[in-house]
Amino acid sequence: MAALRGLGVDVETFSIRPGQPLSEADRAEQARTFTVLDGSPLALAWPVLAGARRPLRWARALRVSLRHALPGAGQRLRALAYFAEGLRLGAEMERRGVTHVHSHFANPAAVAALAASRWLGAGWSVTVHGLSDFAGAMTPRLAAKIEDAEFVASATEWGRARLEKLAGGDDARKLHVVRCGVDVAALPAPARTAPGPGAPLVVLSVGRLSPEKGHVGLVEAFAALVRRGHDCRLVLIGGGPEERAIRAAVAAAGLEDRVELRGAQPEAAVLEEMARAHVFAMSSLMEGLPVVLMEALALELPVVAPAISGIPELVVHGETGLLYAAGRWGELAEALERLATDAALRGRTGRAGRARVLREFDAVTAARPLAGLLGAGAGRGHTENAGEGT
Repeated sequence: MAALRGLGVDVETFSIRPGQPLSEADRAEQARTFTVLDGSPLALAWPVLAGARRPLRWARALRVSLRHALPGAGQRLRALAYFAEGLRLGAEMERRGVTHVHSHFANPAAVAALAASRWLGAGWSVTVHGLSDFAGAMTPRLAAKIEDAEFVASATEWGRARLEKLAGGDDARKLHVVRCGVDVAALPAPARTAPGPGAPLVVLSVGRLSPEKGHVGLVEAFAALVRRGHDCRLVLIGGGPEERAIRAAVAAAGLEDRVELRGAQPEAAVLEEMARAHVFAMSSLMEGLPVVLMEALALELPVVAPAISGIPELVVHGETGLLYAAGRWGELAEALERLATDAALRGRTGRAGRARVLREFDAVTAARPLAGLLGAGAGRGHTENAGEGT
């Protein structure tokens, strides 16, 4: 968002629920963000009633909310809740002068944002990130989102190809690759060092501790590395429901003195740990194109990652990192061993990774295509709403 603003786009931020800021920048953004569900649910009733002053737009907002409902009476009730959230969003967006609505995720909040755009008579667009968008609860309505959007931004070429299979008729023209990016200038300067004499090699992994992140498998791969005689330490940063299972796997492998679970950490602490680590390991079974990999490479931290979704668009095997088949923990162990035993490979892939991030995944570079799309979309609005009075 900062990059978009720097490119001259006037960005207002909205959220359905309060977020959990992890940095000072997050806290500053949260302070200027309008949150829909920040009080009593009764706060949704008045916008629904007041929004009826535009009956055609009110009806179109309701219709699009129900159109995106999943099968079942309970899901239709959820759609009515998204409709109410959308009208509250729409009222605040009108007050702020919003002319185009962009949803950063194709999740249920996107339905509320779409309803808001229909009530406003504004255009709507959405970003699709990764595998969860194609295998999640709202996936059956993804084709409808493409149809209703002015444009659809995919964070990866992999995702754009999947979306093209869903797009009907001329809707494929709406699909664009818009990278997520990192503010490289705001990151610490890279300062890679090899482990000192007698010091262990530090392997770092950052991510939510949930089953799809594969941390139990990472522990298995790390245990194989230790059994082969390598002096290593594994640091896991993140919290989540899988923590107990991960601790059990660590104990079963007898690695309590070599594996450390740090829990969730603020962004500054994560970047400090990245600066100290020697290898970054990702063990996910589902991903899009994780920003944390961009951050690691921007700091010249060599990475090992699964060859899934859009990851190979950033991590080129043997060039900007090492890839392995997701869920193949033996392959992950072998990749970790290659980096553990080859300082030149660590240095070469780290430097090449940073160069690739600077070339394609820096925040400003990544934001330019989206700025152009938003500029084009903001002037069109939703034409079927044109002409209705306020």
